[in-house]
Amino acid sequence: MKKILLLVSALILTAACSAPSTNREAPPPNANTPATAAMTEADAIAKEKAIWDAVKNKDYEAFGNMMAADQLEVTGEAVFDKAGSIVAVKDFEPTELVFSDWKVLSIDKDAFVVTYTVNVKGKFKGKEFPAESGRASSAWVNRNGKWLAIYHQECPVKPAMPPPATSPKISAAAAATPAGTPAMATTGSDAIANEKIVWDLFKAKDYDGFAALLAPNFIEVEPDQFYDKAGSVKGVRQMDASKAVLSDWKSLKLDDDASLVTFTLKLTGMPGDGERHSTIWAKQDRKWLALLHHGGTPVVKPAPMAAPKDSASPAMKAPAQKM
Repeated sequence: MKKILLLVSALILTAACSAPSTNREAPPPNANTPATAAMTEADAIAKEKAIWDAVKNKDYEAFGNMMAADQLEVTGEAVFDKAGSIVAVKDFEPTELVFSDWKVLSIDKDAFVVTYTVNVKGKFKGKEFPAESGRASSAWVNRNGKWLAIYHQECPVKPAMPPPATSPKISAAAAATPAGTPAMATTGSDAIANEKIVWDLFKAKDYDGFAALLAPNFIEVEPDQFYDKAGSVKGVRQMDASKAVLSDWKSLKLDDDASLVTFTLKLTGMPGDGERHSTIWAKQDRKWLALLHHGGTPVVKPAPMAAPKDSASPAMKAPAQKM
């Protein structure tokens, strides 16, 4: 039942078209965006709650009006578009929403990120499902003076996996940047290229190089917890990325100074069909740095149209109804 909230959330929140091209059409330049008041933390949280309230109140027109046309939602099943999300969400009836762990990050004057934990109770197609919790992240952008949700992702809350019994302890000397590591490529506005640089650093065990690409206020969202920059760097030192396989690349331009990339990751020992991961890259002090990374969204196969007579919940069958 751990995947219930993850799959229900595929029907709830923000989405964008999973078009054949890996690069989305760029939005209108921000230079033409009317000036707006600075986004406060309270306002940012209120906007995120409002999109949930629209679903709870079955106000699907308001729900759609809060989303950018090129919005992207990363779910276990797929990357969904706005229209598909609006249609599918009509089968979902949240009856109780409890939020916690709020964190708001400013990307620039025209974009921000919000992360949080949400516990949901409700019904799908008239049948109740048990309360489930997920860790969530969303990005909002200012388009022509209106704040719109452009990205959303969740992963189920679960305890951290213990390190493999055979995993060797890494000494301080071994953890340092290896001698002879190739020169690190320069990051830029191409989020896909930036992410590939990061994974090349992982494979080379260049953790200092990785740390240099993280913004000081970097946040990583994972099933076990939210990590800051130091926690994320510490965590990757225990990861075996030597045989990492990355696929299903998609990118999305948030504005002139921020871009998002999402992809599927498979690692040695990772159960199932891998995980979906996303990173927001932002330009800070003339350098492109990672501001947010959201991982741990398990890839799941679409449920069959004819539901089997087993213990699968109605919520787990939901995505198949909108394909």
